[in-house]
Amino acid sequence: MDLIGISQQTVKIILLLGLPSLIVSMVIGVIISIFQAVTQISDASLSFVPKMIIVSVFIVISLPWIGDKIEGYTLELWDMILLFGVA
Repeated sequence: MDLIGISQQTVKIILLLGLPSLIVSMVIGVIISIFQAVTQISDASLSFVPKMIIVSVFIVISLPWIGDKIEGYTLELWDMILLFGVA
């Protein structure tokens, strides 16, 4: 694997780890927007605070999965460093 392949794999890992939180944030934002449209409440903190709390809880719950992915990729990178360092 060359430098471009490593860069592509890194971007894939970043997207894989970041997209679930982004999707949760978007879904919560749509739900809160629908709630605000139905009730005609237009408070900025109503959209920010629940989204922040729910995404934070989601990240804490998914930390073991995120840690496993990062650990696996880091070990893979160290193996490539050892492989390329010897050659």
